[in-house]
Amino acid sequence: MDGDINRLALQESLNLTDREHFRLMYLQPALRDGLIELVYADSPNHPQQKYRLTGKGKELKAKIIGNIEKV
Repeated sequence: MDGDINRLALQESLNLTDREHFRLMYLQPALRDGLIELVYADSPNHPQQKYRLTGKGKELKAKIIGNIEKV
């Protein structure tokens, strides 16, 4: 995940087709754990809503990529 990305693009990047499953199992936990944040935080249902990695999310991404490169 680089930059701001909308829900559909994020869901498609994970090859997930069920919107509700994606929301419950991936999107909400990532938001709750502070890995991603809403671009329009004051308006969660904004029609142009997008998501971006937080500092915590960027750290986790770097750690994961570093571990993959070591394999």
